[in-house]
Amino acid sequence: MEHFTEQNKNAIDIRKGIRLPELLCPAGSYKALEAAIDGGADAIYMGGVAFNARINAKNFTAEEMKRGIDLAHAYGAKVYIAANTLIYDRELDDFLRAAESAYMSGADALIVADIGAARAVHERIPIELHASTQVSGHNADASLLLRDAGFSRMVCAREMSREDIKHFIDTSPLEAEVFVHGALCVCHSGQCLFSSRVGGRSGNRGECAQPCRLPYRGRAGKTEYPLSLKDLSLAAHIPELCDLGISSLKIEGRMKSPEYVRDVTRIWRRLLDGRRGASPEDMKELEAVFSRGGFTDGYYTSRIGKGMLGVRSEEQKRVTRELEPFEGIKRKIPVEMSISVKIDIPVSLTVRRLDSGKAVTVTGECPFAARTAPIDEETVRRSLMKLGGTPFEAEKITIELDSGLMLPVSVLNAIRRKGTEALISEEGKGEKTVSVSATISIKPAKRRTRARAAIFYDPTAIPKSAYGFFDIIYTPLEKYTGSTNGVALPPIIFDSERPTVERLLAEAKQKGAEHVLVGNLGHIALARDSGLVLHGDLRLNVCNNATAASAENMGLEDVILSPELTLAQLRDVGGKSLAVVYGRAPLMVTEKCVSREIADCKTCESGKVVLTDRKGIRFPVLKVFSHRSLIVNSVPLYMVDKQDVLDKNGITMQYFIFTVETADEAARVITAYKKRTPPADSARVKRIK
Repeated sequence: MEHFTEQNKNAIDIRKGIRLPELLCPAGSYKALEAAIDGGADAIYMGGVAFNARINAKNFTAEEMKRGIDLAHAYGAKVYIAANTLIYDRELDDFLRAAESAYMSGADALIVADIGAARAVHERIPIELHASTQVSGHNADASLLLRDAGFSRMVCAREMSREDIKHFIDTSPLEAEVFVHGALCVCHSGQCLFSSRVGGRSGNRGECAQPCRLPYRGRAGKTEYPLSLKDLSLAAHIPELCDLGISSLKIEGRMKSPEYVRDVTRIWRRLLDGRRGASPEDMKELEAVFSRGGFTDGYYTSRIGKGMLGVRSEEQKRVTRELEPFEGIKRKIPVEMSISVKIDIPVSLTVRRLDSGKAVTVTGECPFAARTAPIDEETVRRSLMKLGGTPFEAEKITIELDSGLMLPVSVLNAIRRKGTEALISEEGKGEKTVSVSATISIKPAKRRTRARAAIFYDPTAIPKSAYGFFDIIYTPLEKYTGSTNGVALPPIIFDSERPTVERLLAEAKQKGAEHVLVGNLGHIALARDSGLVLHGDLRLNVCNNATAASAENMGLEDVILSPELTLAQLRDVGGKSLAVVYGRAPLMVTEKCVSREIADCKTCESGKVVLTDRKGIRFPVLKVFSHRSLIVNSVPLYMVDKQDVLDKNGITMQYFIFTVETADEAARVITAYKKRTPPADSARVKRIK
């Protein structure tokens, strides 16, 4: 039964065929933006030189951003600026000024990942906010909190099935933006620390080194690619995507070439305008542009398996290299140009779009009586026809010209340029006044106490000494036995899984659970309904005071800060915030079972699956709720001998992660903490910088 909310009622129009979903296309450079326009994009997303999750793309300077937005608007396309990295406290003011600059340049929306930063923008700048896929939004409950933070749209997790997408659209107050084509991260977006913890390049900060594309040792030592997914393509499902009422169909590719952007956009435009699914021939055409051994729709169709894996072949690379070079926008906008050249009166030029009727009038210098060789009508016409570097083509030219006048061709060229530039900028014209000069000073009200908490992924590996040492001990909800006072919610809970989690929470409370660890905005309402005390997990990616304050306002008693923060950054964040001081960091949570690719179900159940990279480094793989895989770091963070450093930085609330440790090993860690014992092998641990 449909029960649409006010904000996403446009889904009804899309379902009825009154209008089509928006085709949203990538631009990692100015040339790629032109390619998206040429291909027929309804909207384009791009990033500035900072705060975007594709920081290694060419991206846009402030001047290029303004020029690109004007150009896109001239063609009727919206522009969304990706500002979707995590923000540190000392960057919040710069982030707000970047948001102000985007707004003043005419951007239609900001794509944001940091909740605290989003709230700061919402309070100061009247620009639309879209929740990035980095927020890890994957259920309808998430949209309620996002709406309260100022968002009007959520980019749905790529792992959502058609059924979960439909439920989201039916019940959410936000528009649904869905990825439909392009590269797939094997880890749930916003939950990947692999590149950060192993290579020092944070995916949450736009610097991902793509460890998922590397080979790993599989069965019998064979080199395989168990983390490398084929590119996504839902082109065959276009009629169904329309029937679902999805507001925006998003193509991935800000690191891709202009040729890729042009060709993929063009094919999707053709199919979408016909509201038809791709034929086998259409799919071959898309594969020729770019693919990794074909495409997958496994998440959307709930057919998750080995067939989703893929890598680029040399032949595919060769075909891509031979794409027709992109040489500029070929689409032109028809205009009518009317010029008046009268004695002693400034030259007047009116340029009017024939599609929308929008017009501008500009003036230039005064012509004067000619002594020799007066200007003629043909010369004026030739000058006005020179529109090659603009989006326009002159379909009709009207000339009023007094005889016997002198007017340099350079003056005619200047007024033509002035007219076309004015018509382009007119598309984004409007009163925009905003001041964000005030420093952001959003801080949580609570203060740190002295406390210790821990999670044990294996409840049977909890030593007796842990019970007197930790204030709260969490175990995974699906494994809860009643032996501890806390449960940790699964990292992912789709709407279809909510009833199961509700039941498990009720059972845990009956067994004695008092606390619940929450790692996603979409899980807060579910946890609150359980009657347990809410605590924020490190998966919330809290990196600044504004986000810590938001977590506090959402009802979280305390929050574990992002393990990507340095000591100084941990110190800067206030509130009741914990820092991870021991344990193997969770690097990836994958919807697709990794164990099936490198081991078997029996080994998976035993908890002994290991992912081995090309250097022989071993990463344990744990089974978590609903057959998902959790890859953890090869070495633990170890700060138990650095209490003086932690105390100096005010890090008095501490969090321990026990993943593959036995009860004896965990007991030794606790003893080492009490004695402040250095690690036996300092090369086999990580440190907070």
